[in-house]
Amino acid sequence: MHTCMRRLWVLALACALTGVAVLAIALGLRQLRRAARGAVQGPPGEAAPLAPLAHSEPAPKAEAPRESREVEGAPVAGLDLLHIRPGQDGLVAPAGGGTATLTLDPELQLAATRILATHHLPEAAVVLMDVATGRVLVYANHVEDGPVRDLCAEASAPSASVFKIVTAAALVEDAHLGVDTKECYSGGEQRIVASDLTPDPARDRWCSTLAGAMGRSINAIFARLAKEHLEPQELEVMARRFGYGEALPFDVPVQASALHVPSESLEFARTAAGFWNTTMSPLEAIEISAIVARGGETVRPSIVASVTSAAGVVWSAPDAGPAHRAIAKETAEQLATMMSHTVSEGTSYRAFHDGHGNAFLPGLAVAGKTGTLTHAETRQFYTWFTGFAPMKADPDVPRVAIAVLVVNGPTWQVKANVVARDVLRAYFAANDVEGVTRPGAASTKTIARHKR
Repeated sequence: MHTCMRRLWVLALACALTGVAVLAIALGLRQLRRAARGAVQGPPGEAAPLAPLAHSEPAPKAEAPRESREVEGAPVAGLDLLHIRPGQDGLVAPAGGGTATLTLDPELQLAATRILATHHLPEAAVVLMDVATGRVLVYANHVEDGPVRDLCAEASAPSASVFKIVTAAALVEDAHLGVDTKECYSGGEQRIVASDLTPDPARDRWCSTLAGAMGRSINAIFARLAKEHLEPQELEVMARRFGYGEALPFDVPVQASALHVPSESLEFARTAAGFWNTTMSPLEAIEISAIVARGGETVRPSIVASVTSAAGVVWSAPDAGPAHRAIAKETAEQLATMMSHTVSEGTSYRAFHDGHGNAFLPGLAVAGKTGTLTHAETRQFYTWFTGFAPMKADPDVPRVAIAVLVVNGPTWQVKANVVARDVLRAYFAANDVEGVTRPGAASTKTIARHKR
């Protein structure tokens, strides 16, 4: 089906752009004739061969008009991911004076954009990435009214409770707590006040492990444990190890995630629980999930497979560069266990299970984290879902990380976890994972129940 769709898109593109194709052929022949004469530099006023890096590249040799180059870690010059379109070998985007062939999966990219458009979301973004290689498979931006922005690379949204992943990592590594650490609590559902931080057996009628607190996003537990066991500097250092405060390396510039860790006790506890003071982009969110999925090691996301200049010179993207360790392997394993509670029993249980308790991704354990926060002045309702599946590496099942941001108004249809679920369903159904159906299709369990 993938091949057929690609051929249809190529045919449609060829029909629509016949005139452009003829002109491109003519220009290409002209360039080859000039190259044969040794004139590799264009006349004044003509665009020079595309340089995908900020620094200049040596001119290609006259006898080799198509020379392979590597795209290094810096952003690809002129790459425009707001104008993705079908190309001969998949999806492409403008890159300076040339064309970048992207790593995106055409069917999944189309499915994600349709999901966002169907729900009429004011603003939303989806990134889906191969955990092993860092290749981006979906890069979808949606703005219902007004010009589309690159929300995937924009770090204006508050991190909300996704920041609990950072806090949990610090609690594991610096305070030596774990998934089974138990804490009792009261209050903290919508806000954290000073009394929520003080243990009181008369009020603290509910208790949970740290894993359960992650799954159900219990603010009071994270606020209390951070206040009791962490120093602000420890939390800040851990956040920076996950990439906060720096621009994430990618093929387009990514806005740095904001980070401010207050020293005052109450504000510090609120920050640790995910109340303001930090922002992130969907690309930063997916890097956080990928670090956990990869056992604590980073991976550089990439979306460019190759870049072809107007002169026909091809730069080929290298494999993922060397990773560095952000957190200990044991820490990542505990975080993965905590995040699995989000889907198995916590804030995303209903999104990932139907009304009868049947999983929409049967047999696949999904690890994730939600985030929800409303801006008091703008009334913007931010929801996040970031995670990965399957939770444990399986040689027979491809493994991906996902980040979804949905910005709703006071009235809304769906949160980010529902969008994430449907994008994951589309991905695993396309990869023929047993029991997983595409969004909108009845699950195999549902069909069996209807037959009975």
